[in-house]
Amino acid sequence: TGVFEEVTDKMKLACVAAALAALLALATSSVRATTFFKEEFGGDWESRWVTAKGDKGTFKLSAGKFFGDETINQGLQTSQDAKFYAVSAKFDEQFSNEGKELVLQFSVKHEQSIDCGGGYLKLFPSSLTQEEMTGDSPYNIMFGPDICGPGTKRVHVIFEHKGENKLIKKEIRCKDDVDTHVYTLIVRPDNTYEVQIDLEKVEGGSLEEDWDMLPAKEILDPEASKPADWDDKPKIDDPEDSKPADWDAPEFIADPEAEKPDDWDDEMDGDWEAPQVENPEYKGTWTPKQIDNPNYQGLWVHPKVANPEYQPDDTLYKYADNAFIGIDIWQVKSGTIFDNIIITDSYDEAKTHAEETYKKTIDGEIAMRKESEEKERLEREELQKKMEEDQKKAEAEKAASDKEDEDFDDEEEEEVHDEL
Repeated sequence: TGVFEEVTDKMKLACVAAALAALLALATSSVRATTFFKEEFGGDWESRWVTAKGDKGTFKLSAGKFFGDETINQGLQTSQDAKFYAVSAKFDEQFSNEGKELVLQFSVKHEQSIDCGGGYLKLFPSSLTQEEMTGDSPYNIMFGPDICGPGTKRVHVIFEHKGENKLIKKEIRCKDDVDTHVYTLIVRPDNTYEVQIDLEKVEGGSLEEDWDMLPAKEILDPEASKPADWDDKPKIDDPEDSKPADWDAPEFIADPEAEKPDDWDDEMDGDWEAPQVENPEYKGTWTPKQIDNPNYQGLWVHPKVANPEYQPDDTLYKYADNAFIGIDIWQVKSGTIFDNIIITDSYDEAKTHAEETYKKTIDGEIAMRKESEEKERLEREELQKKMEEDQKKAEAEKAASDKEDEDFDDEEEEEVHDEL
């Protein structure tokens, strides 16, 4: 009985511990899951967004030509070609991401088959004056796709660090079709990051390794140099090889078949010389054959030493002052739609938002596009068929007309002949 009671008590304690752990995890999740900004462009969205001064392009509210749900897919669409666009929205409260995730996520659709233009967002500090926002306004993070011709189709991930904008050293290819895509940036407090497109990871790693924010951990040893007698030639001339005696034939010789012209005047034309032709005996420049170098020491590698200027920084991820989100882009051809922006400290929350918006509507959007494309294809084929039929009809009518003219001419010729 005592053993049974002891086992029972242990089981009770284990159950209580598990329940407490679950409650703690739930409480922790609830505390840390904060959405700092969410924009689905419903209601009075114009009261939340401020356009910068100057000759800026105009945004309009649109779900585009193709959509799965017109309300969910309605976003800000660029509407004027060859324009700078500069618009921003202020958060309810300025926030810091210290000690927690920072997740920036939004959808973008280039339904105009964009040739050159940006599709990215910028996270700004509280120092931004919205009406004065320009491409030179300091920002914390710039994230999203950028396309210009066939050579530039990349996802920008740029972090501000000590007054400089640091570009990611990796190449992340963006989507370049006409459908909606969701771009997600996750910055973690352990100085790691992840980039997702359509909720699928496309890149990730270390902030320190993938950006030049800190000096290199190691540098080339300034005291080291390659020894003067270091032999790094894997091959050398064979000392026993020698050039054949008959090798040095000239590259060009006088044409043996050439003859002095009969009308050549030595006094007037000078001494006659036969033209030069390639020498069939010419063998080129002689070089001795190569053999393995018995003294080869391999390539000399410059040793490295610890960089005295390097200092680790576990706060590379941190931005203590985040207050605005902005769209600051140039587009040659307009039509891009920005939508469903969310900034939070919980990836799960961002993922759920994407599932309720993008995942819920993308299949319908693609189906609508394909149906429209099929309709346009059939219309083109019908138009082409009609043009070909009209052309054949015109050719037949012309041939008939030419035949009538020819018959008429023959009749006139017969009449004239009869009269004669």
